[in-house]
Amino acid sequence: MSYTNGLDKPTDYFNTKLYTGDGTSSRALTGLGFQPDMVWTKRRSTADNHHLFDSVRVVSSVPQRLFPNLTNAEDGNFGSLDSFDSDGFTVGSNVATNSSGETFVAWNWKAGGTASSNTDGSITSTVSANTTSGFSIVSFTGTGATATVGHGLGVKPDLIIAKNRTDAVDWYVYHSSLGATKNLRLNQTFAELTESAVWDNTEPTTSVISVNNANGTNGSSKNLIFYCFAEKKGFSKFGSYVGNANNDGPFCFTGFKPALVIKKRAEFGADYRGNWQIHDNKRGEYFPGNVVNNRIDHTNNAESGGDDLGFDFLSNGFKVRTGNVNYNPSGEKVIYIAFAESPFVTSTGIPTTAK
Repeated sequence: MSYTNGLDKPTDYFNTKLYTGDGTSSRALTGLGFQPDMVWTKRRSTADNHHLFDSVRVVSSVPQRLFPNLTNAEDGNFGSLDSFDSDGFTVGSNVATNSSGETFVAWNWKAGGTASSNTDGSITSTVSANTTSGFSIVSFTGTGATATVGHGLGVKPDLIIAKNRTDAVDWYVYHSSLGATKNLRLNQTFAELTESAVWDNTEPTTSVISVNNANGTNGSSKNLIFYCFAEKKGFSKFGSYVGNANNDGPFCFTGFKPALVIKKRAEFGADYRGNWQIHDNKRGEYFPGNVVNNRIDHTNNAESGGDDLGFDFLSNGFKVRTGNVNYNPSGEKVIYIAFAESPFVTSTGIPTTAK
């Protein structure tokens, strides 16, 4: 991996937005610093589903919604998110994204803007790719048979999140720490599963993703969407750690101060189920010792916090600060997804002043 100058400022490509709903029919939310291509929202103050929108799945100029915690097919918008704007996005009056007086979080990524045709694979895909930040959105129609799909990144993806938009089926996740013989489910608590039908037991390459006949990754005549991420030094890291069941848990070097960490217990232990849980640098309770403990899991639950279940966000990575089995199971692998607030060292070799 090597630095790209643009990644000296990670907030040009990823940013978290907090806001309080006002119930109006058109609410512009600004301050991101870029026009997002993917917006993932969650109501924090009360139970509600996660919502995900992207610039590729647009019908009559309106982004369509998916639910990362559910199997539901794509179902339109219904006033949830109206547009992607030059410095943010606009929400409608739907209670899931703009209920009056409720608090919300939105995680935002910049891809490549307008999508274009990609013929690198045996299936032609439509791709919005940002090769600087290592993020692409890939849309295609499945064949139900062994195939490859172009992703547009120019480097091998480390994370792929896949959804069949047509059917009510699970979300499938490829993570480079587990490899292409395994998969995780974004909407489930399952540990890793071994299924050749998902990624065809074949690692993605610098140009294509391999799929087999799983309905969730290549259903015949189904509309599929893949969110693909490649690790970029100083901006993103997709790794794993082995738990020690101790409040003085593992330290994970990322090469940056995290803005977002998502983790998932991956192995089949004595208790092999565990939530996906999301921590970011904007939803603060910081306990003594810098524990970032306000968390959102993959269910429809409201935000949790007020305890010591979390991480220290440090200048060059994060440290597990709980012995809880969901975060730190003894001898078991936990995978993580991390994006940067600031790099530990810039592209010029100058250390940042991150705490």
